[in-house]
Amino acid sequence: MRIYHDFNWAMLIHFMTNWSYEEGNTIGGNNPEKIWASPASPKLRFDYKVYRKYLEDMKNSGVNTLIIDIGDALIYKSHPEIAVEGAFTYEEMEKELNYMASMGFELIPKLNFSTTHDVWMKDYAKMVSTPKYYEVVKDLIDELIELFKPKFFHIGMDEETYENQKKYNYAVVRQNDLWWHDLYYIVDCVEKNGARAMMWSDYARHKPDEFIEKCPKSVVQNVWYYFTQYGDNIEEKYRIRVMPLDRLEEAGFDQMPAGSIEYFDDCLPKLVDYCTDKISKEHLLGFAQTTWEPMMPKWQDYLDRGNKAVKEAREIYFVKTGK
Repeated sequence: MRIYHDFNWAMLIHFMTNWSYEEGNTIGGNNPEKIWASPASPKLRFDYKVYRKYLEDMKNSGVNTLIIDIGDALIYKSHPEIAVEGAFTYEEMEKELNYMASMGFELIPKLNFSTTHDVWMKDYAKMVSTPKYYEVVKDLIDELIELFKPKFFHIGMDEETYENQKKYNYAVVRQNDLWWHDLYYIVDCVEKNGARAMMWSDYARHKPDEFIEKCPKSVVQNVWYYFTQYGDNIEEKYRIRVMPLDRLEEAGFDQMPAGSIEYFDDCLPKLVDYCTDKISKEHLLGFAQTTWEPMMPKWQDYLDRGNKAVKEAREIYFVKTGK
């Protein structure tokens, strides 16, 4: 049985943690305190006891939806070669999904197809926009939707720029019509399986008019804003990140904005305060919290702080809406 909520208080959790730098690349990925800024690992970075306790803690803080970063943490039936050592078997993952659903969580699978964050795809990350790449993308989406039976499917698509890859050993950036072609293809793979695509809304920061014109309205937008500055006189680096929240609302997109404890613990509460006033009830599908750290003992503090922020954000939302 799967659970689907009308309003999502989501947490992004990580079964996989290979997002950016290639295995062995310490030129840019050399910060062991930040997994997203560390080299890819050939082994799963995941602690089962921490994960199970985390589920209870999230439930108690009011989280009702889990966006689950799967990547190379699953031994796919279609492409087992992608999996890292210690990855979940199909049967093991199915068991955990059933357990999470039994706790009342809606489950959203996530595969990031941005070329900046696709190191989990192994050699296929070097075949972007080729027939083989499209085949693998379809296979993985088909398989995960069959396994998860989700309402939403997160496709990533953030930070695909040279600036974000300049320290990579292998850099590739899609642009112009090719980026749109691949986005349409990925969204179509999701929708043909009866789910709805979600994506990070980075493209809308620098080309809002083009994004609003070309992006399908069926795609749920996750504008991530990890700062606490709002208002008319904020610096441009903050304004450009807040702006898509308002522009996408004006254009009629459904949104699930995302906060984080990456820089400020009160990021999500302030984001909720802002968006509850700015985004209509019709288009506000919920909120997401991120920590960008693995479910392992070393990062328990990050997980706890993320949960605390969700609880505070929900209290703000209740005061403003009575729900």
